[in-house]
Amino acid sequence: MLAALKQEVFRANLDLVRHGLVIFTWGNVSAIDRAAGVVVIKPSGVAYDGLKAEDMVALDLDGRVLEGRYKPSSDTATHLALYRAWAEVGGIVHTHSTYATAWAQAGRDIPNIGTTQADYFSEAVPCTRDMTREEVLGDYELETGRVIVERLAGINPAHVPAALVKNHGPFAWGKSADEAVHNAVVLEQVAKMAYLAYGINPQLSMNGELIKKHFYRKHGPGAYYGQQ
Repeated sequence: MLAALKQEVFRANLDLVRHGLVIFTWGNVSAIDRAAGVVVIKPSGVAYDGLKAEDMVALDLDGRVLEGRYKPSSDTATHLALYRAWAEVGGIVHTHSTYATAWAQAGRDIPNIGTTQADYFSEAVPCTRDMTREEVLGDYELETGRVIVERLAGINPAHVPAALVKNHGPFAWGKSADEAVHNAVVLEQVAKMAYLAYGINPQLSMNGELIKKHFYRKHGPGAYYGQQ
């Protein structure tokens, strides 16, 4: 089981490169086996072109390394905070993809202004608040996870499967590592489209009923998009 999870996480990390979401070592993917209580994540600072499945690091939900010769990603505590907060999440992605990171650096939510975004997000992609001095100088990566959870209070993380950390970058999640990567790719594309759309019309808006229509035709009990 652990070997299969490592293979899944390894492939998902390579998919970040394939989709153009990362350069150098600017990203990471993790996944969790809930039954075993084991998280597998990319090792810290290891280049993608030399990465192997056996290089993935296995930890428990308290961050204790169970298996692996490398240190886990420096963002591990953020991933673990999200797994502890949201039982429905099975995979997490962090990147510094260009357009999503630009919105994060600007400290702006990505408003839901198109049907592409509404197919995946029931509302705006939220951006977190400024982190306090104590949060930055304390357990920074853990606090990063906590501010994401704080920002999504009252929001179903399955309906808004990503967030922007202010001045930092995007995190996306899903039921698996592969779904988390998929959502990260979508996030980058909608961030780009929103940026371009606002350049064309800064006063743009979208009908709220159209957002609901597109979201719920793909999600929920009445969904009818795709093959049954």
